[in-house]
Amino acid sequence: MHEQLRQKIEKLVIAKETTLLQALKIMDESGKRLLLVMDGDRFTSLLSIGDVQRAIIKNYPMETGVGKILRENVRVAHNTQSLEEIKSLMMSYRTECMPVLDESGNLVNAYFWEELFGSGKRRKRSCLDFPVVIMAGGKGTRLKPITNILPKALIPLGNKTILEEIMDRFVHLGCTRFLMSVNYKAEMIRYYFDQLKNPDYHIEYFQEDQPLGTAGSMFLIRDKISTTFFVTNCDIIIEQDYEDIYAYHKQNHNDITLIAALKHLQIPYGTIMTGENGILTSLSEKPELTFKINSGMYILEPGVLKYIPENTHYHITDLIDVVRESGGRVGVFPVSEKSWIDIGEWEEYLKNTRE
Repeated sequence: MHEQLRQKIEKLVIAKETTLLQALKIMDESGKRLLLVMDGDRFTSLLSIGDVQRAIIKNYPMETGVGKILRENVRVAHNTQSLEEIKSLMMSYRTECMPVLDESGNLVNAYFWEELFGSGKRRKRSCLDFPVVIMAGGKGTRLKPITNILPKALIPLGNKTILEEIMDRFVHLGCTRFLMSVNYKAEMIRYYFDQLKNPDYHIEYFQEDQPLGTAGSMFLIRDKISTTFFVTNCDIIIEQDYEDIYAYHKQNHNDITLIAALKHLQIPYGTIMTGENGILTSLSEKPELTFKINSGMYILEPGVLKYIPENTHYHITDLIDVVRESGGRVGVFPVSEKSWIDIGEWEEYLKNTRE
């Protein structure tokens, strides 16, 4: 492998012994969602974020080596193909990285989408024209004092508001119908979007007379939705291909899918497990624990809206409990820790505005 190639991919190369947790961290740190699994100079396979997510959904432990979940067949190019042929392959399959192998299976090059096509988003696979419900009625108390002036949904993030950043990710999929729950400073939100006149935003507002909770307010729109739909808080951004989440939801026939962010916590002490009569059973030095955190984004089937009581404060967790008790399917789709951006509090908001 020549030195230029080695430098280009050095942060993206892992071995089969690399654990799922380590692979996720490398993806988060590099900003890439595809890693090259190598044995010296010999190419073994590609590991995608989707591979890791499917393993987590199947309850593989985070300590599992990636060699146990690798796909046998991955798309690669060969050094006999021209650059135009390779670009055509990447365009056809929306490939983030295309390894180029010689006749012996050694890696001789690797092309990334950004270097061949620029930093724009990759072509979407399909057009998912479904409704998106956005909960934008909260007071944003964690972001005071700025929310004394602006509603949380209109706080700037770069050159746009938080709400526009969220909506644009759905517009990219072909979703232009937004049902927006408003309450606090509702007039300001309406005025802002009336003046913006973005042709991709078709917004229907619904307003609570009193706070009804995430699910309670959706009683007001239960006659307006007849298809699968997304629900999202207005202070979180999920950096994930939403088509993958939608596909998981449909393939598993879920009534509700929660998008869960993986959160890694390092315990700074040795932890002890004991059995009967206080006998030591295990001792772990500064273990790292991984939890699935409710991110604030969901996919719902319209049929679950029938469970929401009228004019009652009702959390979406209440709705989830009722659906499960009624025999419905509630699935969980995991995303990596840094794929979940929670900008509803000052520390996270300032971190993301600096970035």
